Amino acid sequence: MNAKPPHDISTLDWRPWQRRPRTTATKPDAPDASQDHLQRVGTVFVCIMLTVLTFYNVCKPLNSISSRHHQRTELVEPAAHAIIRRCANIRAVFGPPTSSHDRDSSDRFELGTRPTLIKNATLWTGARNGTEVVYGDIFLDKGLIRRIGDIPDILYTEKDTYVVDAHGAWVTPGLIDLHTNLGLMSAPITAGALDYSSSHGPISPWLRTIDGFNTHDVAFRLAVAGGVTSAQIVPGSGNVIGGQAFMVKLRKTSERTPSSMLIEPPYVLNDSIPDSNLPFRWRYLLQACGESVRAYGNRMDTVWALRSAYTEARQLYDAQNAFCTAAEAGSWMNISRQSFPEDLRWEALVDVLRGRVKVSVQCSEAVDLDAMVRLSEEFKFPIAALLDAHEAYIMPEALKRSYGDIPVIVLSTNGARAKRETYRGSEFSPRILADHGFLIAMKSDQPQHDSRRLLFEAQQAHYFGLPPHLALSSVTSVPAGAAGLLHRIGVLREGADADVVIWDSHPLQLGATPRKVFIDGILQVGNDTDHIVIGPGKTAPGWRQPPKVPNFDAERKATFNSEGLPPLESNKTIGGRVLFRNVQEVFLRQSSQSVGVATHLEGNVGVTHVVVDRGRVTCVGPACEGEGRNAEAVMDLQGGALAPGMMTFGSSLGIEEIESEPSTGDGPQFDPLRANVPDIVGDAGGLMRVDDTLLFGTRNALLAHRAGVTYATTSFVKSPLFLRDKIMGGLSTTFRTGAPHALERTAIIKQVTALHVSVERAPPSSYVPQTASLSAQIATLRHLLLGGEDPRTQTGEWFKKAAEGTIPLVVEVSSADIMATLIRLKSEVEEKRGTYMRMVFSRATEAHLLADEIAHAGIGVIMTPPRQFPWSWADRRMYVSHSLISCAALTAHTFMPMLSLAGPPLTNGTALSKLLSHGVTVGLGTWDAGHVRATRFDIGWAVLESNNWINKRQAYELVSTNFEKLLDLEGWIGDFGDLVAYEGGSALDFTSKPVAIVSPARELVEIL
Repeated sequence: MNAKPPHDISTLDWRPWQRRPRTTATKPDAPDASQDHLQRVGTVFVCIMLTVLTFYNVCKPLNSISSRHHQRTELVEPAAHAIIRRCANIRAVFGPPTSSHDRDSSDRFELGTRPTLIKNATLWTGARNGTEVVYGDIFLDKGLIRRIGDIPDILYTEKDTYVVDAHGAWVTPGLIDLHTNLGLMSAPITAGALDYSSSHGPISPWLRTIDGFNTHDVAFRLAVAGGVTSAQIVPGSGNVIGGQAFMVKLRKTSERTPSSMLIEPPYVLNDSIPDSNLPFRWRYLLQACGESVRAYGNRMDTVWALRSAYTEARQLYDAQNAFCTAAEAGSWMNISRQSFPEDLRWEALVDVLRGRVKVSVQCSEAVDLDAMVRLSEEFKFPIAALLDAHEAYIMPEALKRSYGDIPVIVLSTNGARAKRETYRGSEFSPRILADHGFLIAMKSDQPQHDSRRLLFEAQQAHYFGLPPHLALSSVTSVPAGAAGLLHRIGVLREGADADVVIWDSHPLQLGATPRKVFIDGILQVGNDTDHIVIGPGKTAPGWRQPPKVPNFDAERKATFNSEGLPPLESNKTIGGRVLFRNVQEVFLRQSSQSVGVATHLEGNVGVTHVVVDRGRVTCVGPACEGEGRNAEAVMDLQGGALAPGMMTFGSSLGIEEIESEPSTGDGPQFDPLRANVPDIVGDAGGLMRVDDTLLFGTRNALLAHRAGVTYATTSFVKSPLFLRDKIMGGLSTTFRTGAPHALERTAIIKQVTALHVSVERAPPSSYVPQTASLSAQIATLRHLLLGGEDPRTQTGEWFKKAAEGTIPLVVEVSSADIMATLIRLKSEVEEKRGTYMRMVFSRATEAHLLADEIAHAGIGVIMTPPRQFPWSWADRRMYVSHSLISCAALTAHTFMPMLSLAGPPLTNGTALSKLLSHGVTVGLGTWDAGHVRATRFDIGWAVLESNNWINKRQAYELVSTNFEKLLDLEGWIGDFGDLVAYEGGSALDFTSKPVAIVSPARELVEIL
């Protein structure tokens, strides 16, 4: 850094030189004796003062230092010392607290907490750039890590110590989420709990997230269940300067207040005039730019707003410095009518200029990142972290020119392409930036992505090339360092806070699950009496090591050279014979009903070969190598797999290129419950067909294709974060994700797949001013299904088909109560019309509460997304209130609700496994088009979360043949469905990557 930030200061306001004004009496008509006496006294006083001044001028050259001392001590005592101390503090150089490792106990220690010994552990400490691993024990006491290594019995046997035998398991520091809105958009999200952005102007550095932080956010417990123990709570990115952020621990304390969850809160939290004798503590601030702040103007407006704000702050900064310069020089008369310059509106930005604030900047595109570099250079302040910096990898050297230390780059792997400014974002960005010397932190951006998935972001970064030690550092030591808290969190070292996670496998393995989570030495997750089964089937040595990931050097180079837009089309196609050698797993479609296992040779790599001729499998087995001698291509899968091409459902794939860019999509749809559909449309319901607006060749679709997701079914229903979509979801289409255009043979699998509607309560947002009531939605649905519209119209025709069961009716619904109503409505329609409806619930967050009833009614379920979350009130019963833990048991629990069927480590079961166990046909979808390519990881995770109750065959069916059953696609794909060849390992983990698509319908093999 070019300038070292000083210690914290007080902001005392001293005015000792302002004398109390004399009272002015009314002038009398004539002088009296008392007035004459005062005049004589005044004359004598003037003479004395003249004598003193004459003596002063004679002696001044000999005693100037002494006179300045008297001027200080006599004219301004006792305030002078306070002013001088305050001014010295604003110029002081500071660093981490020197005594942080000498603490006897943590400031967050809860009385009654037992010491904890974790023995026989594999400790990833975070030291030596994340490469240090210690085999031994770790002792936690009074909220601190007291000892690491070989710990003598005497340290814990004399105390009531809780002893945990890790049996060699990996132990890491608690994970840290550097970019989250936890507590500001608290789950379940309601209009009264949306406190993430202000609508009162672009510049608001005086706002503080702690003032809107909701301690009842259910997401805290979910995040802790994912190993996340600390987080930076940032304001929303809708403002250019959204306000001050705060670092918190996700443990609700016995005090049950937001303030008690803070980590080293700044002293200005409770007093705008802090004690200047206290040690320094960091403050945090969020700035944003680009598309997020469009409500306040364009990019030029944004930068001007920032420059204007910092100019105001710099004027106050300069005024404070000038005031202190005069005070330190003893020029008290020059500032006799002044107080210390301060303004609460700008004091946070003044602290930025003094280097006291960790500034996070949320910008994505090169134009914005470059502007922030210029801003930091102009006003001489360092940027601690660049959030969502998706184009940082395109311009790494330019970012190094920012003032001070190189900023940490904070990313998510699947966060790109939702906006135009993130369109060039790449999964290879973390590795490219690491190669250029940048520190990388992965983040959730809750609630965009569930904070519980934070480790999954690091796992994916490793999969795409980030070395293991840097991937683990990206969610531990790097974010801790960016927050200036590395002396407390993000590492395992003696004297650090006792935030510790014990994992069931190596943390970078897919599905790695915490066995136990400690915050401040207090057990949060993994109480022995809960009897949660974690990690069965993970006893093999391979689970103790980071996964051996594929090589993506060529793809990474192409991405960098093309500035994020490498070609995604296949390298070539082969219409003849192809031999796949060294295949470990082969999963074939036995029929249109299921996926069969032709051969499944776990741990027996290199003995099976597969021959494909004109896109069809003709031979499977060790003897097939001879049949493939005349093959046009031979591909060594190196212990890889052949598995069915997967299908995705629920996202906007195929109808828009960029989610937040209207010009790349179909445009607004009619909602007949808000306004009448224009007569020229000729249909009262405004029912539209997706195949009329299909887009091919979008980057999300091509990336999905290259990731083994070869089919997509798309409707007009969206599942946005804050608002329910219109009731009419249109007629969906099933298409091939890799097709170049709609006229290619087999590009469109089925033009009209299903009829879609959305039925929900009002959204927790003011973005939809006129939303129809739930009762109106049900009444409309009943009217349409019972023949209320002319069957010659589109609405009448397709609702008649849905009522008769000739087309599936897919209902987007979350609430179990609404599902119950729909089950009764289905029965009513079937009874009155004498038909059988094919109804499917999508999204279906609370479906597990009615698993038996749904199965009995013959209704299918599409869980969207696979790992669900209580986004809204309609999703709230993903969790149920648990009896509050008694105060005596506080050291082992928090006062947060227990979640139902959230999966390990919170519950033994999952919503998915419960539905399957009741015989419900289930598909797994996603509403995030950018996440589609991770579908195979989602189902691999689902297998592991079910404690292997779900096998691989069932897992593949969740994204292939089950969809064919649910959406009446049987016979449309069937035996002619695609297969995907994976090199290096199973399709359901991080060891493999897709290298070819085997397409019987097209009679070819596509080499990726």
